[in-house]
Amino acid sequence: MEHATGPARILLLIFSSIIVGMVIAAQRGRKLFIRRIPGLSSINEAVGRAVEMGRPILASVGLAGVDIVTFQGIAICANIARVAAKFGTRFLLPVSEPALIPIVEDAIGAEYNAAGRGDAFSSENVIYLSSQQFAYAAGVAGLINREQTAAIFYFGQFFAESLIMAENGNQVGAVQVAGTTQTTQIPFFIASCDYVIIGDEYYAATAYLTREPTLLGSIVGQDIVKGVLLTLMLLGAVFFAFHQPAVYNFFSDKSLPSLGDYFRAKPGGK
Repeated sequence: MEHATGPARILLLIFSSIIVGMVIAAQRGRKLFIRRIPGLSSINEAVGRAVEMGRPILASVGLAGVDIVTFQGIAICANIARVAAKFGTRFLLPVSEPALIPIVEDAIGAEYNAAGRGDAFSSENVIYLSSQQFAYAAGVAGLINREQTAAIFYFGQFFAESLIMAENGNQVGAVQVAGTTQTTQIPFFIASCDYVIIGDEYYAATAYLTREPTLLGSIVGQDIVKGVLLTLMLLGAVFFAFHQPAVYNFFSDKSLPSLGDYFRAKPGGK
């Protein structure tokens, strides 16, 4: 904000008002629409498959420590745990950081209690394996094969170990759903998993699963802001192309060169 112009500050205020307004509207009971996300809609199907086969579910929140991406992964896995608890299916969650153990135990235990199955939760199902990348991958692969898991969920930050774990899931015939912010790993998940959460879908997952009004309002408000910003960017490109300084200088501290100035400044320009 230190270098923002007056109009930019006004836009920021407008965008913030839109998001807050949608949150308030959702809290007051307004029904908000979020498009269907196939990977998240398949959770009940994957859990149901595990129930029919009498085999456990496994989830992983990746290799990162205590950060926002991991917390989002834990929130998603906690919602999956609630569904598993309702059906009485064993839910395994191996972690790579000791600091995550009490956080995960608390989140999963709370969901079991919410489902009325608090007695079915065991802290032994939250398993510390290793903070070393490939040792963790080997541990997860071992669990997948020993337990013959029927459904596997990967939500968090994953790196080169992603394909090792997902291929082992394929070998036991598990339904696999993955979501990560690491764009370099998304192609590997697409190749080896049944469903993949891509891009902003990862951060919208908790709102999609819980339908909590504050989260829904925030997601819808941010989508509206993104639409407005995209429109302004396109209009700015058009105004710049046709050299309308009165418009783009309105949002800038400095005058921008026209296309004619740009070409005249190039070597050989006329």
